[in-house]
Amino acid sequence: MDERNRVFVWQGVDAAGAVVKGRRSGRSAAIVRALLIREGIRVTRLGAAAPSWLRWPVRQVPVNPAGFSRQLATLLKAGIPLLQGFDVMSRGGIDGASEALLASLKREVAGGLGLADAMQRHPAWFDALYCNLVRVGEQSGTLDRQLEQLADMLEQRQAMIKRLRKAMLYPALLLVVGLGVSALLLLEVVPRFQGLFASLGGELPVFTQWVIALSEGLAGALGWILAVGLVGVLGARTAWRRHLPLRLWTIRVVLRLPVFGALLSQAALARFARGLATTYAAGVPLLDALGTVARACGDPLHEQAILALRQGMGGGQSLNGAMAGDRLFPPLLVQMVAIGESSGRLDDMLERAAQHYEGQTRQTMEQLTGLLEPMIVLILGVVVGGLVVAMYLPIFQLSALL
Repeated sequence: MDERNRVFVWQGVDAAGAVVKGRRSGRSAAIVRALLIREGIRVTRLGAAAPSWLRWPVRQVPVNPAGFSRQLATLLKAGIPLLQGFDVMSRGGIDGASEALLASLKREVAGGLGLADAMQRHPAWFDALYCNLVRVGEQSGTLDRQLEQLADMLEQRQAMIKRLRKAMLYPALLLVVGLGVSALLLLEVVPRFQGLFASLGGELPVFTQWVIALSEGLAGALGWILAVGLVGVLGARTAWRRHLPLRLWTIRVVLRLPVFGALLSQAALARFARGLATTYAAGVPLLDALGTVARACGDPLHEQAILALRQGMGGGQSLNGAMAGDRLFPPLLVQMVAIGESSGRLDDMLERAAQHYEGQTRQTMEQLTGLLEPMIVLILGVVVGGLVVAMYLPIFQLSALL
């Protein structure tokens, strides 16, 4: 192993007398020991970590920004300094990814960077909206309050994603199981019945002949089907990532669908309203807030629309006037923003709008689940039932075949 990339396992006692342990990268054991001593840890055991191929693979759980924000806000409210708060959080039995993140943040903040600037160096965990709100908290002396608001916003976003996944889980399982059963019947059961029918002689029913032909065709072209499907999925994924016009066209098409379109639109509007309410309430200027919220709206079509609002306001329009010219923003949201601007309570009206569209998203997800489940069950019942009937039709007509 390259000396620059050696990993060491250590155990020691911190300044509070608690036993702590972890993993640390370094060029040598002496350098790792010195780094730990600088952090106030008395090292009791230090040794090279076992090679990765000897260790049982452990799934690394990504850092949870909501939990991170909530825990750090609690520590700051308790009067614990920021660097000491990082130490407390690192001793909380966290995973490797969180430990590495905390160590990096602590090192950068101790080197003179602000917390927001340090977080900007980790865009995989903290987006522009998060960093801007943290910067506002640092400048206004309300970092703990801003972190709590961030935790609330992120928890609500995570709850919406969990509800969506839960709503889609059962229909997806039904579809996978049904397709698996259909493939098993076509590839394994039908060929066995085909041999039985051949020994009986006579002419098979037309429906049974169709199913047998489908089974033979599927068995002969299975390799090509899998290869074409894999290439198609990879190609579509690459095109989606690299071709912005394709993404915009796809989103426009989905928005026109009866239920899926409403779900996508309501979820994007909920993220827009929630993010803008949080940033504006924190004291971020509206033009700056729109720029950061645009990247957190969830899809490029709404992102472009929000950036267009920013340009319209830069040209002298009000926010509700700029929104009224874009069909992506419904009249209800435009009216609520107009009331908020005229009354000086824009953040409050945006918060109410976010709650409204989050509720609409939940209802649409329930409606979508209620439509998908019986539809999938009906289709799979027809497919599987049709295959079974096709195989038993010759048995029902056995007297005519003999």
